[in-house]
Amino acid sequence: MKSINKFIGMACVSALLFSCSEKKDNAAEQKEELPLVSIEKVMEEDVPQIVSYTATVEPFKTNNISASSSNRIKSILVDVGSTVAAGQTVAVLDAVNIDQQEIRIANMKREYDRAVELLNIGGGTQQSVDQLKTEYDAAVRALKNMKENVTLISPVAGVVTARNYDPGDMTGQLPILTIEQQNPVKVMVNISEQDYAKVKQGMKVKVTLDVYGDEEFEGTVYLVHPTIDATTRTFTTEVTVPNAGNRIRTGMFARVEFNYGTMRHVVVPDRAIVKQSGSGNKYVYVYKDGKVSYNQVQLGQRLGTRYELLSGVENNSDVVITGQTRLADGARVEIQNAPAAPAVAADTTATK
Repeated sequence: MKSINKFIGMACVSALLFSCSEKKDNAAEQKEELPLVSIEKVMEEDVPQIVSYTATVEPFKTNNISASSSNRIKSILVDVGSTVAAGQTVAVLDAVNIDQQEIRIANMKREYDRAVELLNIGGGTQQSVDQLKTEYDAAVRALKNMKENVTLISPVAGVVTARNYDPGDMTGQLPILTIEQQNPVKVMVNISEQDYAKVKQGMKVKVTLDVYGDEEFEGTVYLVHPTIDATTRTFTTEVTVPNAGNRIRTGMFARVEFNYGTMRHVVVPDRAIVKQSGSGNKYVYVYKDGKVSYNQVQLGQRLGTRYELLSGVENNSDVVITGQTRLADGARVEIQNAPAAPAVAADTTATK
């Protein structure tokens, strides 16, 4: 009997010890189930609103030199690459049509004079005189136009970029010469409609060209187009760039930097940004009272190792910077670090 009682007593002790151990294990497991995260306090800062766009250099103006009517080319005085001045003669056309027109005008003048004489002696009509006078005046104007178009001049100073004919050719649909005004040059920039009110005529911008590395050229907003493209939600802005040394060539790849001043926005470490797979949405986990919330954010500019946030996180919030993989909206978490003040990056240059 004593053996049985002793056995029962040992069993009870073992069960009690096992129960206590199980409770400890369960408590440990429950504690381990809380995800460990690191957080950092984020604040609003003055963020430079510098936005960079890409564009291609274009001539400020392009002039196509053509004949007013089909004619034979007598001579072309410039070639591709030639620099021309405004008002300079660049091509001469055959004057044979002028000679024929002058003979025609002389005959019309004699017919008109005879009609006037007949009218004076009562042998003609005023209607025939008026008709001949109208035809004569039209022929004189046509002759003047021919003479103006025999000698072709450049209306602008620029560079010849195309020559489509040689002396002796008959002019056709293509222009004889193409002359581009390359001082200044211009770049056409397509800007988001949300910045329409910020862009003003005369505004100074920075222009860099890949071929010249980090060298900066000063540009000026020359024209802001008055309409928004409904498809792209952008508007076109023309920026002119001085080109006195002709270092900038049309077709070069350019980057145009607009400075819209500064705005106060929350800035977070790039480690806090979570990208939702299968979409372009971005999120940040915000910690408060032992839990995290899954906040969708709108990113602004990248500032070194940080991001400007346009919306989604309030000033003075604690955001999760490590341990996001095990988190969900509303999850309870365990903090493995004290929330540190945000580190201000030395480089605050914004990029787009």
